Amino acid sequence: MLVWGKAMKCSSSITSSSRKESRKRILLCYPSPEAPVALAIYALTFEIGPITWDSSTFGSSLPSLIQHPYPWTKISNVILLDQPVGTGFSYANSSEGYVSSDTETTKHIYTFLVKWLETHPKFKNNSLYIQGESYAGKMVPLVAWEIVKANEAGLQPQLSLQGYIAANPATDQQYGNFRVPYAHKMALISDEYMKLAEERCNGNYVNPDIDNVRCKQALEPINEYIPKPYNDQIRALDGSSHIILPSQELDIDCRTTFYTISESWANNPRVREALRVREGSKGEWVRCNRSLTAYSYDVESAVDLLRLLSKKGYKGLVYSGDHDMVVPYIHSLNWIQSFNLTLDDNWRPWKVNGQIAGYTMRYQENGSNLTFATLKGAGHTPPEYKPEECFNMISRWLSDEPL
Repeated sequence: MLVWGKAMKCSSSITSSSRKESRKRILLCYPSPEAPVALAIYALTFEIGPITWDSSTFGSSLPSLIQHPYPWTKISNVILLDQPVGTGFSYANSSEGYVSSDTETTKHIYTFLVKWLETHPKFKNNSLYIQGESYAGKMVPLVAWEIVKANEAGLQPQLSLQGYIAANPATDQQYGNFRVPYAHKMALISDEYMKLAEERCNGNYVNPDIDNVRCKQALEPINEYIPKPYNDQIRALDGSSHIILPSQELDIDCRTTFYTISESWANNPRVREALRVREGSKGEWVRCNRSLTAYSYDVESAVDLLRLLSKKGYKGLVYSGDHDMVVPYIHSLNWIQSFNLTLDDNWRPWKVNGQIAGYTMRYQENGSNLTFATLKGAGHTPPEYKPEECFNMISRWLSDEPL
């Protein structure tokens, strides 16, 4: 537990890199499976941590963990953070402490970093990267810009920010409008339906004018044929899962099964004791805490901050699963291309073990670069789908190698 103020306590963990060169880096991860939640355990066991689930032990009272074959801890020190207050094992000492927002959370994370470095001074000179996915498409640039402002104001300690990594980033409120053209690209809707929607809706497919009856009519067949991006069949509205299935009924290929298991594991008293969760500080651990009603989404877009980070020469890596319909990859390409940066490496395939892992392009600005990459066959949280490919991508990018 790390304290950043009088009323709030933040749960976090650091996993240290096992390679000498990689020990010089710190990756602050904001794993956000659902807005605005960031969960350390989610990243630790599902995506980039050194451990993952042993599916052969599902159905037992305490599922076992095994080593992850492609942990990012091999290429960097990693800090995993529960944010905002109330998510994961983080908590507040008063009801006021749970009132938060995008801007407040940004300040909390910056203060956390400062206090963490004060208590871990050997990491003060390490290169720092801010990483996150989904809703963190806003939080990553917000935190990075907070660091830039503090450094330029001469505040101590000076954080050695080098760049950021944003996965399937929901940088603004426009990403939903890219689902329809993405569905067309993926052959889910016909040319006729797409043309009709373009003509009648003026690119606004999420919240069209209520008086635009012709647009509504054009969207009706599209809504019928586009599948929903989420499957919440076994989850309650508060984010908790009330179905614990016997081992013989578990479908180990179903992602929601792993989510159910993670909640059972995180709420086990032995696990909580091992994680040093303060007794009585937290009720049930849930993957997506939908009870955070006191959270204010007070930042509409972080695109301008991403543009400023590029102008100031900070490195950027933006990557997307090419089968993500939540935040389609074409949304990221749209705002990246609006920056009018100099194209340094045009669209091309990148490979892992001789096989195409996705496609990439790179832009240059002030001696630094902004890289975009897709992950072939991956969905909204690429490290879950393509762990080896993501590991290779991050390793090359951090080492300033082309993908």
